Amino acid sequence: MKAFVVERYGKKSGLRLADMPEPELRDDEVLVQVHAAGVNQLDFKIRDGEFKLILPYRLPLILGHDVAGVVVKVGPRVRQFKVGDEVYARPDDFRIGTFAEFVPVKEASLALKPAGLTMEEAASIPLVALTAWQALVEKAKLKKGQKVFIQAGSGGVGTFAIQLAKHLGATVATTTSTANAALVKSLGADVVIDYKTQDFEDVLRDYDVVLNSQDGKTLEKSLRVLKPGGKLISISGPPDPAFGKESSAPAFVKLVMRMLSSGIRRRAKGRGVDYAFLFMKASGSQLREITRLFDAGALRPVMDRVFPFEATNEALAYVEGGRAKGKVVIKVR
Repeated sequence: MKAFVVERYGKKSGLRLADMPEPELRDDEVLVQVHAAGVNQLDFKIRDGEFKLILPYRLPLILGHDVAGVVVKVGPRVRQFKVGDEVYARPDDFRIGTFAEFVPVKEASLALKPAGLTMEEAASIPLVALTAWQALVEKAKLKKGQKVFIQAGSGGVGTFAIQLAKHLGATVATTTSTANAALVKSLGADVVIDYKTQDFEDVLRDYDVVLNSQDGKTLEKSLRVLKPGGKLISISGPPDPAFGKESSAPAFVKLVMRMLSSGIRRRAKGRGVDYAFLFMKASGSQLREITRLFDAGALRPVMDRVFPFEATNEALAYVEGGRAKGKVVIKVR
């Protein structure tokens, strides 16, 4: 099968289009013929080697963390899916590889594709939707009437998190550029801050939850807009001891994680605020909940561009440029 692979880590290393063997199927997996694959920041960060301590992949590695496609084979222990089903998923870590013609996905990580969406639209959803769900529903337990600050509202996670927070009944503040203000308002943002001309710290007060996706300086400022008892959830780090405990990283890496987040955890505690790092996990059951929201019209996909399969490197470069509105997708088939 054709696939785009990382042969060595590094910013200058493009992905190579290669002929790879069709993946071997485990008993609890289905083989998905890839129709479309979403592109995420995680892809170029893995390519650059930023996650090699946390995710020690063996090279060559097929990249890609979002898939929409059709089931072409099922393992003997699979009960929920059959050949011909249209499905979507965020494959598990160490089983990624959606920039390819076929990818194996664990039954527990897979869901039927929302009926009203195209393959490209469905491929734009899993990673960002599960990130928002695990941050706002699982970790923050966001409730009606609460206030949440979602950074980078026009990005992949932001466009989804705004819609989900509004569905949950929260008041939503976000940062974006003037050019994207209308987009984030159309998704439900109540307070829109132009990050080029305004400082969110001057505008926001007594928030219940912050979803941080930016740098360390922004993380520090985020502490100051939360009320006591508030929750600061970061998807851009630093990792906390709870994540270290869950990960299969070596003991010295877990120690490094603890040290990296000690400062922000100490300052959060001093303000009576809870700090948590989120590295999202694959989940078919959560994707089914998300599918119901799409089917009910409570959520809609936000896509910037669709690239052809042979332009996978260009798609990655476009996402890396940081100007995409919503998601970028590769049409594989």
